[in-house]
Amino acid sequence: MTSQAWVPVQLVGVRAADDETVVLLLDGVAGLLVPILVGRSEAAAIAAAQAGLVPPRPMTHDLLRSVIDTLGARVERVEIVRLEHGVFFAELVFADGTRVDSRASDAIALALRARCPILCASGVLHTAGVTVQVSSAQDDLEEFREFLEDVKAADFDTAPDQSPHEE
Repeated sequence: MTSQAWVPVQLVGVRAADDETVVLLLDGVAGLLVPILVGRSEAAAIAAAQAGLVPPRPMTHDLLRSVIDTLGARVERVEIVRLEHGVFFAELVFADGTRVDSRASDAIALALRARCPILCASGVLHTAGVTVQVSSAQDDLEEFREFLEDVKAADFDTAPDQSPHEE
């Protein structure tokens, strides 16, 4: 892979509105929010991991993490590598340098379970990112949470007649 600038992002949350579910990634330094449309089941898996919920039996992403651990491998990070025609592409990056193609939602769900960082290609951030004002002040944080409660995928116009989503 060519030299690429990688930016750490944080999962802000998962929001559902109408028939669309959006995962929101935040570059807190630049104040860019990246919305990724995902399916409801993928969103549920991400939200459950973010909330720290442990199912009585392993779900798919829990199973994958368990297999990786059992084989002695380690996911070092996940990368949102590109955005093509409104579709986000990601890769799992293992400690030994192995890279595995992944849907963005699966990569994010696994990153939460593996407790590894999520990085986003700077080009993806600048293409799909929406500017937000982020502050550490409690009032600003509460205002941002209120914004997230009402946000819809349609609020993010990243390309004419296209919404960013993942495959």
